[in-house]
Order: sequence, then structure tokens, then C-alpha cells
Amino acid sequence: MLHVSPMKSGSKQAFVLRRRFEFLGALLFAALIPWAGLRWLITDPTFDVNAYHNSLIANALAICMALWIRISVSTYPGIRSGQIIIPAIVAAHATMITLLLLSRLPYHRPSLAIGFLLHLIWAYGIYFFVQRRVRPRIAIIPVGGVKKLTKIPNVDWYPLQRPDLGEATHCTAMVADFSANMPDEWEAFLADAAVDGRVVYQVQQLSESLTGRVEIKHLSENSFGSLAPARAYMAIKHLVDFAWAFAMLPLALPVMAVCAVAIRMYDGAPVLFRQKRVGRAGKDIIVYKFRTMRLASDLDPEDRQAAMTGDGDVRITRLGHFLRRTRLDELPQLWNILRGEMSFIGPRPEAHVLSSWYTSEIPFYRYRHVVRPGISGWAQVNQGHVAEVGEVHEKLQYDFFYIKYFSPWLDLLILFRTVKTMLTGWGAR
Repeated sequence: MLHVSPMKSGSKQAFVLRRRFEFLGALLFAALIPWAGLRWLITDPTFDVNAYHNSLIANALAICMALWIRISVSTYPGIRSGQIIIPAIVAAHATMITLLLLSRLPYHRPSLAIGFLLHLIWAYGIYFFVQRRVRPRIAIIPVGGVKKLTKIPNVDWYPLQRPDLGEATHCTAMVADFSANMPDEWEAFLADAAVDGRVVYQVQQLSESLTGRVEIKHLSENSFGSLAPARAYMAIKHLVDFAWAFAMLPLALPVMAVCAVAIRMYDGAPVLFRQKRVGRAGKDIIVYKFRTMRLASDLDPEDRQAAMTGDGDVRITRLGHFLRRTRLDELPQLWNILRGEMSFIGPRPEAHVLSSWYTSEIPFYRYRHVVRPGISGWAQVNQGHVAEVGEVHEKLQYDFFYIKYFSPWLDLLILFRTVKTMLTGWGAR
């Protein structure tokens, strides 16, 4: 998501749009007010005053952490900042409460609860009355390959007519194609803009940021270098995936048992669906899911059509529709995660027959296997289920964006949007 950075206009609107205003307001409204207001209501002489101060510190740190999470996650496209307010604030306050419990420090429950509620009220108040009403206005330097940007929605594009900073006064940022052969007057204009503190984006990075896709038809050797994921985070993520999968087993196993019994009662055996798919480094893996389709005795494992699931597929059972919509059919893939074959977040593993077909039809397709496949991914939360080559071409652009910007913040954003997908059923087949 593109940050709206106010120009030096000195207006009240520019002031209230600043993160500094939101942060200081949250500290006053959700940390200092509960601390100052409730302290006079405590009449118990045996009450530990340190508990009250610890709660103030915890609320303040939660405000800092929540804003940090929101800023880090909102740099990625495809989500409005309002969608991550609740997850970020809940995660931050829950973390602080957990630290208080683990450290055995005294704390004041009413202060923590009121601070949490006021934090939510303040954040949503700023969002609904200020941030949501602002639409970014970006000035375009009319040289090189910048025309494609005007097709991207939710931005007011303003092509500049002449190299004059005054013409771009009311724009939140500028964009230019630095690889183009730019006339001297426009180069001087960009230099003046940088000296004046204006935000200037490069056309490719801005396009990727707004669309969440990497244009694979323009990939080069330099592109592959920039698409190399961070190995350190990849190793850490693998350990975190294993720990979370193991920790989820006590909760997941009873749910899986209910699903298995329901499938056996209503649709018969087998309960599980096993399919050979392509994992990291192009290695074949067996992916497990709860069976959601009717059995076909004459099914050919090399039949591309049989490996695809289309809209309103008649093979899907009534119970299967529910399992797919709620994503409960994916629960057996915890076993794939424990075996190190998959991750919670990553490009979806394709059936072997489809992967072979896509590789023959789409350039660079096999490069998506550089990371572990996941139960949910960037393409799934943006595009939903696809099967045709044309759609897979766009899906691959999303996958390459994930690999290029591989980070815990992007994974967190995908997790937030996956929860929303599970609740709404969007993208299910």
C-alpha cells in the first residue's frame, strides 16, 4: 500500500495525516488518560502502585508496537490500512500482557483493558475521519515507460506539463522512469525535487508496490538477483513453522477427527486426498488434504483437466463445499509442515502434471520453487483460485512479488488476509 506523505503545505490536513500526530494522540488518549484518570479511584491502601505504573508502560509500549506493525505491513499493496488496525492492536496488547505475566510483574487490569479499548477508538477515529478520505495524488514525469501507471486504480495520476515544482505542489509524490533517456531540464527538475524534500518513486518499484505483482516478461539476470529471498529469514521461518504446527496439534487434531468422521459418514472412504505436487527446489512431495470431491475410479493422474478445479465443479460434495470455504480441508497439511516440505505461508504447491504444463508454457515458472510452498500465499489472498494459463501467468507475478519482498511483514499481512478469507469464503472453489 502506498503511504500518503503530505507535501510541505503546512495545512491542518497535512498535520493530522502525520504518523507523529496519530502516535502522540494515542499515547495521550490510550495511555496517559487511563493512568491519570483511574489513579484517583484507587482507595485500597495495600494496592501496589508499581502495578499502576507497569500498566502505563505496557500500554505505551503496545501503542508503539502496534504502530510499528501497521507501518511495516502497510508498505505492501492490496490492503487498506483499516484492515490491519484490529490485528495489529490486538497483537501488540496481547504481547505486552504476556510479557507482564511471564515476568511476574504486578499490573492493573482495568488500566490495561481501558487502554486497549481507547487505543482502538483512537486508531479507528483517525482512520475513518482522516486517512480513509485521502486519495494519493502522484505527479508523473512524462518521459519513458510511465503511461502504464495510469491504468492502476485508486490513485489520482497527474501528468506534469513542464518541469516546474509549483505545478506539483498539491501532489503527495512524483514518479519517474530513471532508465529513460531524460532531457536535461527534467533531470534538473528531479534534482530540485530531491533537494526540496519531495518523494520521487521509480516507475517499476511503484508499479510493483501498487499492484503486488512483478512483471515477469521483463525479467533479466538482475531481476533474478533481486528475487533471491533472504536465507536467514528462510531458516528462521522454517523453525517457526515447525514450532507453530507442533503447538497447533492439540487443537487441530480434535477438529481433524470431526472432519474425518463427517467425511466417512456422508461420503465414505477414503477420508484423505493425496496428490503429488512440486515443492521447494522442484522436488516432488505428497500433499495431504481432506477429500472434498467424489471418487472417480477412472481418474488419470496425468490428466490436466482432472487436476483442475473450476467454478461450480460438480465433483465437489456438499460437505466438501463447506470444508473448502472454511479451509478446513487444508488441516492435514500440518503433517507436510512438520516434515519440512511446506510452510504456512508461501506459493501454493501445484499438482505435478499442472506444474509440468505451466513450465512448458510460461517463462521462468520453475523459479517459484526457490521457497517452500505454503498453505496460503500472496496470490491466493489477492487473486483466489486459478487454473487457466492466462490466470496462472498473473498468479506467477504475485508469486514473484512474494519472493522478491520475502519478509516477516509480508507473511504477517498474508496471515491477516487469510483469516479474512476463511471468514468470508472468498476465493474458494
